[in-house]
Amino acid sequence: MASVRNDTRLTASQSSLCLGFSGFFSKTVTSPLEVVKIKSQVGTFHSKRGFWQSFIIIYQKEGLRGFWKGNLASCLRLFPYTAVHLTTYKKIVHLHMDEFGSISQWRAIFAGGLAGVAAAFVTYPLEVAETRLIIQNCRQPTYTGVAHTVSKVYRNEGLHALYRGFSLTVVGVVPFSVGCYVVYINIDKLWQEPPSRFTPLQNFINGCFAAGVAQTLSYPFETVKRKMQAQSAHLPHFGGADVHFTGVIDCFMQVVKTKGILALWNGLTANTIKIVPYFGLLFTCCEMCKQVCLYHNGYIVSPLSYKRTPGVDQSLGPNELQEVQRYLRNRNFGSGESSLGNRFT
Repeated sequence: MASVRNDTRLTASQSSLCLGFSGFFSKTVTSPLEVVKIKSQVGTFHSKRGFWQSFIIIYQKEGLRGFWKGNLASCLRLFPYTAVHLTTYKKIVHLHMDEFGSISQWRAIFAGGLAGVAAAFVTYPLEVAETRLIIQNCRQPTYTGVAHTVSKVYRNEGLHALYRGFSLTVVGVVPFSVGCYVVYINIDKLWQEPPSRFTPLQNFINGCFAAGVAQTLSYPFETVKRKMQAQSAHLPHFGGADVHFTGVIDCFMQVVKTKGILALWNGLTANTIKIVPYFGLLFTCCEMCKQVCLYHNGYIVSPLSYKRTPGVDQSLGPNELQEVQRYLRNRNFGSGESSLGNRFT
């Protein structure tokens, strides 16, 4: 999504809109895999028989609706998450730029991680709501919607319940950033050519591979986080988590002690399968939205292609381009009036 984030021909609101809409679409399409992943992480009975059986059990118990539980909360989270992430990322990158205006790959990845933490903090209650909506049975619901979930959790369990497990988001940034960095510093060796010559397909494959490695390394932290979000004395079976615990460290210990260390990667199959369609749809939708915005701003001749508008300076920002176009229209209008006056004198 760097092509959208770094394209100066788009306004900040257009960049956020492109990222938000593409995320909304790709999350909705891949929601069934997300539901299976989160149920596996929490350890509900749906996931006891393996990856494929989870789909069958969810369909039998809850119908098709069961595969899109929590999707609205996840999608609503996108827009504020994207806005905060973009703003924070730009500020951190600006602070770490050298005198030539460049930044190292490691610093850029670390900036992305810190921006992710800031965005997660702002939107974390929606993530808790997503988890609670997914683990419940939609035919016998405890919660009836996103707003009801947030308000009920706050009323019954307090504000801290809406941020339970957030520390794991902060800790998880480290292995995630390390995974991204290791992939990107070695990716040219895989393709036997410098990154500047990569095709869009190669960049897509690189992104999926980096996401797979980074998410696998940070996955145990997310598993424990989901268990902490789900567990509640106010829910049937304490939220359905397969272990009971008193805190972060105790949760890690109980999972390893009773389920084995590999249980920290429960749901990884669904998560890995989700990567390609999710990022494929995200990239495709983002590029389509970008084309529409560029056409609206006057940089390209059609929203269906990237053919540039003749005579338009592509280095100008949207506001600068509008000023230039307004000046040219006024000048042409003035010259038209002058020629019309000369005709009648």
